[in-house]
Amino acid sequence: MERLVTTHYVDLLTQSYARKPGAQPLPVAQPSFDRFGRRIDYLRISLTDRCNLRCVYCMPATGMHFAPRDELLTDAELLRVVRLTTELGFRKFRLTGGEPTVRPHLPALIAAIKALPGADEVALTTNAMLRAQQAATLAAAGLDRVNISIDTLDPDRFRRITRGGDLRKVFEGIAAAEEHGLEPIKLNAVVVRGWNDHEVADLAGLTIDHPWQVRFIEIMPLDGVFEVAGERLVPSAESRALIQARWGALTPEPYDNPADPARPYRLPGARGTVGFISSVTENFCAGCNRMRLTSDGKLRLCLLRPDELDLRPLIRGGAGDEELRAAIREGVWRKPWGHGLKDGLLPVGRGMSQIGG
Repeated sequence: MERLVTTHYVDLLTQSYARKPGAQPLPVAQPSFDRFGRRIDYLRISLTDRCNLRCVYCMPATGMHFAPRDELLTDAELLRVVRLTTELGFRKFRLTGGEPTVRPHLPALIAAIKALPGADEVALTTNAMLRAQQAATLAAAGLDRVNISIDTLDPDRFRRITRGGDLRKVFEGIAAAEEHGLEPIKLNAVVVRGWNDHEVADLAGLTIDHPWQVRFIEIMPLDGVFEVAGERLVPSAESRALIQARWGALTPEPYDNPADPARPYRLPGARGTVGFISSVTENFCAGCNRMRLTSDGKLRLCLLRPDELDLRPLIRGGAGDEELRAAIREGVWRKPWGHGLKDGLLPVGRGMSQIGG
């Protein structure tokens, strides 16, 4: 199947919703709930398991095996799944990887998703290595906002953590995102003991002069980095204490989205906010509203559990839309309550770059 998604293809996708004489009515989007009563309306889509960096908390330095190209969903296959999720009440979509900007034809993909009725938001998580040159194009395609990874303010340490990244490009990417309205900008920092834990106060200080949200993420025990995660976890409570020791009390900010894992706080006099994503020590499973679609077509029911539902055989085996919708509904219903780390359950089999951040 052709991988290239052209403007013509986007037009065809949009036109498919027009009623034709004698056609069956389109399904009316209904909210999707799991068996615990949580409304599931957010899909994180991994566009590729490849990346132009190899961060210590995400990939091993060597031995990483990437999926063959023909195992990845084509653009048309991916868009079909996204269209079906909008018919099941999904409204928010985030494109991840690996590094999503290395996927060919990304602007056309964004435009096609935005053309879907019900797709209220399309966002992107990126390391910003390519962002400066792409920001205008992605914004024009309909991208709403970005999350950008930045784990340190020290250029040498950044190169070591990312195994080759250039910190200047990150700040160029942030500036380009602001210039083209890809806001609010969220900056993600994975805190790793012995690597950047002594910098959390410096990173939080970025919010004093800038209207950004800096979010501190606990390192997660995913395949390929179990040893790093086990030895170098920094609890969010420790990060908060380090920040308050430097800047003073963190004041909780009002928020209206209980599904957002990063509860916002503000430093005294700051323009921006600080958040903490505490997947390991202060889990937020009760409010989880998300599913993940891997680049090879598996519906991941929980980031930190190895439970997946493989959609690719259905897609390539000729399944109709109703059969695919039923499979997605089954995945939503099967979504577990929590990740099970306290019970010793580890998500073996896939690393973060293979699942999608």
